[in-house]
Amino acid sequence: MTPPKTTASEQKPRRYAPRLPPQERREQLLDATLSLIAEKGYESVSMEGIARKAGVTKPVVYDLFGSLADLLEALLEREEERALNQLAELMPTPAEDADPAKVLVDGLDAFLRAIETRPDAWRLSLMPIEAQPGIVREHVERDRTAVAKQLATIVRWGVEQLEVPISDVDLLVQTIITLAEQGGRLHLDDPENYSRERITAFTASLLDSVRG
Repeated sequence: MTPPKTTASEQKPRRYAPRLPPQERREQLLDATLSLIAEKGYESVSMEGIARKAGVTKPVVYDLFGSLADLLEALLEREEERALNQLAELMPTPAEDADPAKVLVDGLDAFLRAIETRPDAWRLSLMPIEAQPGIVREHVERDRTAVAKQLATIVRWGVEQLEVPISDVDLLVQTIITLAEQGGRLHLDDPENYSRERITAFTASLLDSVRG
């Protein structure tokens, strides 16, 4: 008598991730979500897709995060804290007699180095705004406001040191942030063509022309 045929799924049952403590599982799911967003964008993320990426069942995801919005909120808060800590460590502290232009270029270099070390994480906030869900835009705008407040102090000091005729420092700060973000996107998308050295050298020459 011929034994019944088995399907491929019956021959090779799906493997799931080993059991983990809740905190470790939580981090694993956040990492899986971050990886999915970096690969395919926010529109591709679902609870089922995250479960598949992590090698767990969908109920496991719902046990730790009640909804996709809750999961995204947790991911954004984690990456927000890590990014701000990373920038705080990398950002130079200007001396009183420092060259303001060099301080800004060094700050941009630190930002690009931060992107290089954690590219997937920085894609969360540097994706085009139309590709970001509302909850992401709220976090990005909050971070942007915090960075602008810190940068304004340095820019005001630099304008005074260089004695350049710039009356609207707030607008200058927003311009610098926009240029840095665009430089970050270019570096993420095409690091060979838009290298950190190329972007910082261009910025230095731009500041020199303004000073001149």
